[in-house]
Formats: sequence, C-alpha cells, structure tokens
Amino acid sequence: MTRRCELTGKGPMSGNIRSHAENATRRVFRPNLVNVTLMSEALGKKLRVKVCANGLKSVEHRGGLDAFLLKSHDEDLSAQCLALKRELKKHVAAKVAA
Repeated sequence: MTRRCELTGKGPMSGNIRSHAENATRRVFRPNLVNVTLMSEALGKKLRVKVCANGLKSVEHRGGLDAFLLKSHDEDLSAQCLALKRELKKHVAAKVAA
C-alpha cells in the first residue's frame, strides 16, 4: 500500500536531486504522514487515520473533522473516511428534518 494521506489524497511525488555540478539523480518526495485519532463531534465517534501534517492543519482550519469531511471531494478520501462522510450526511439530514 502506498503512503497516502487518507484525508487529502496527497501521495509521493518524484523529482531530481541536483548537485552543485547540476548532476540529476532521481528521488522520491514522500508526504509527512502522522498517525492520529480524530473525533467526529456530531457522531461522537473516533477515527484513526494516517494524515499528512498539511491535512491535519486543514482539518483544524476548517473547524474540525466534520466540517472538513463535508467540504472535501470524494476522490481524495479513503474508504474509511468516505463511510464516515456518508454517515455524517445522514445524521445532518435527519437533524434538519426533525
């Protein structure tokens, strides 16, 4: 399994290391992944995910995991996060209907 952020979809990129003599050597730029436990306030559930540091910063900026999931694109999310997003949408729709 590749090293990929479960919230932002950020994955490894490739490029060159350039020496002083401008010699090009291939290398891999890997995302800064951290194992964290995030709390869904609306559902009262905990979610263990592997997130890049930039993704964690984005979650805090958007106001928590629930707000981040509702605003994010489905293509970027992992299967575990997609399931939580669907459950969250159902919970929000039931709360609005009641």
